[in-house]
Amino acid sequence: VDLMDSYKSLHAALLHGGIANDAKVHIEYVDSEEVERKGIEILPKNISAILVPGGFGTRGIEGKIQVIQYARTNMIPFFGICLGMQTAVIEIARHVAQLEKANSIEFDSKTTEPVFSLMEEQKSVREKGGTMRLGAYNCDLEPGSKLAKIYGQKRISERHRHRYEFNNKYKEAMTKAGLVLSGVCPDNELVETVELPSHPWFVGCQYHPEFQSKPTKPHPLFVSFIQASLERQKQV
Repeated sequence: VDLMDSYKSLHAALLHGGIANDAKVHIEYVDSEEVERKGIEILPKNISAILVPGGFGTRGIEGKIQVIQYARTNMIPFFGICLGMQTAVIEIARHVAQLEKANSIEFDSKTTEPVFSLMEEQKSVREKGGTMRLGAYNCDLEPGSKLAKIYGQKRISERHRHRYEFNNKYKEAMTKAGLVLSGVCPDNELVETVELPSHPWFVGCQYHPEFQSKPTKPHPLFVSFIQASLERQKQV
């Protein structure tokens, strides 16, 4: 969060969601490494929603997981994008699905419960460069899911920028834990979106919806997220 320009498109997409709801969005940036050092108490008081964005590497991961658990257990609207979705799945795997060692091999290459792993075609890549999963991919949404209702359609196309994917070996365990795997890439069965129906608004997506948001055409996920934030604000 020291380099806020890294999140410029995300910041703008949140403001677009505010415009659609006739609301001014106030954004507080929180350093997840500070959460690790000082605890969840450093979160701003009376927050109405929490977003964990994309990123790379191991810094602050456990802090992100603490914040996600806080959002989940306190029924605070939560939006996880790319790495944010991955850490959300890890949090639920550890604390709901009883997979106490759950992790991504990006954070722990020796984890015995890799709920996130490299795609098969990535395992032989040595020179990283531009070899990630990049660009637009289709995603089929589960009929009746929150995502399907938000988008108002069954098939969507969103832009990606990542290397690690949900490990399909854990589909059954995560589903039993109450997580709905609501969006899947039709080409290779990769899980693209997750949601918690038991929560007011808990959504994770592997792609980057902020890339397609505009002031005059805000992305529906951000419109819905800000709407949920406003509903939460009435309660606190």
